[in-house]
Amino acid sequence: MKIVAINIGSLNELNYNGKSEMTGLYKQPSIRPVFLTKTGFIGDQQADLKHHGGMDKAVCVYSVEHYTYWQTIFPKELPPAAFGENLTVQNMLETEIHLGDIFQIGEAVVQVTQPRQPCYKLIWRYHMKELPVYMQNRGYTGYYFRVLQEGQVALQDEIVCLAYDTHQISIQFANQIMHHDTKNMEGIKKILAVDALSDSWRTTLTKRLKGQATDTSERLQGK
Repeated sequence: MKIVAINIGSLNELNYNGKSEMTGLYKQPSIRPVFLTKTGFIGDQQADLKHHGGMDKAVCVYSVEHYTYWQTIFPKELPPAAFGENLTVQNMLETEIHLGDIFQIGEAVVQVTQPRQPCYKLIWRYHMKELPVYMQNRGYTGYYFRVLQEGQVALQDEIVCLAYDTHQISIQFANQIMHHDTKNMEGIKKILAVDALSDSWRTTLTKRLKGQATDTSERLQGK
């Protein structure tokens, strides 16, 4: 497991079909070490703090292996941090990483909290309405870290697993239950049993378990 890139960026204006919003999607690789705080890397910004950033989603992580597939979908070469991730990583696929897993990266210690839920701003950036659904259907969503211990992170730092969560709920399984097998109550219970699960996913799945299923399609469509 290793870091391919540490990506940070400030807010930029994003335009689509006559609409305009600010976004933190446009990130660039840093060649210098960056300090990781409880709410993210110093110098990195998020526009929509309801759905991005915060303690449970301090670091967005994406696997470099997925870029080979996406390059067959996009007509042009993808830019660095094409999906707005803070860390582009290697050998940390959604099939192998579990909710609650704890890793040391340089001086920092982080924990997996939830899969990423691709949002409408990716549609705006690439003018591809199907992109969030493609990401969910392929399972190439990426995931989030919370920061247990702040510290400096450098490109050459190894990523070391300190503890695998005992429930062994993979990001792939969590995606399957959230987006496809939505009425699998036993699967929902397994995910909710993970103490490290983010508050937002816990709220959504608890409502679903109680028969108050929420529809995430509006956010995917930018409503």
